[in-house]
Amino acid sequence: MPFHIETERLILRALRLSDLNGMYELDANPNVHKYLGNKPIKTKAEAKKILESVLQQYKDRGIGRFAVVEKASGAFVGWSGIRLNTEYNMNGFTRYYDVGYRLIERFWGKGYATESGRASVKYAFDTMKLPELYATTHVDNEASHKALLKIGLHYVENFYFEHEKMDLRWYKIENI
Repeated sequence: MPFHIETERLILRALRLSDLNGMYELDANPNVHKYLGNKPIKTKAEAKKILESVLQQYKDRGIGRFAVVEKASGAFVGWSGIRLNTEYNMNGFTRYYDVGYRLIERFWGKGYATESGRASVKYAFDTMKLPELYATTHVDNEASHKALLKIGLHYVENFYFEHEKMDLRWYKIENI
């Protein structure tokens, strides 16, 4: 897919199978998965399945998460972007677009979630012309909570996500 967004410090582009090592570093880290159900992956084959799933989302839905690349170093930072969720009932929603991000731990604390998230929201509203976006985060994940607020989302409520057996926060932003 021809996704290419540039921010001051980042490039957001379509994920590729060549991002395998970065995806493995990201999703094999237990600290990254602390608020995601504590289920880090164990093999590169699992990372490849994740990448293949996103590539299929590009084909089926026209959108999926973007790779985040640091301009200064060319390093794979993680992913960010828009996704059409249809897999789960999330707080009463079964088909909705959300904005999200997941970064390799060594890139935490640099503002990359906020920077890539803002670019993703702009893409969703200006290019995709979406009327609204949603997001979720674990109730204990304060860093993600703060990033979502900085991106412009508004906290709506807490809810229990039955599928993963965890308490989450629900956010929304409207394209006004």
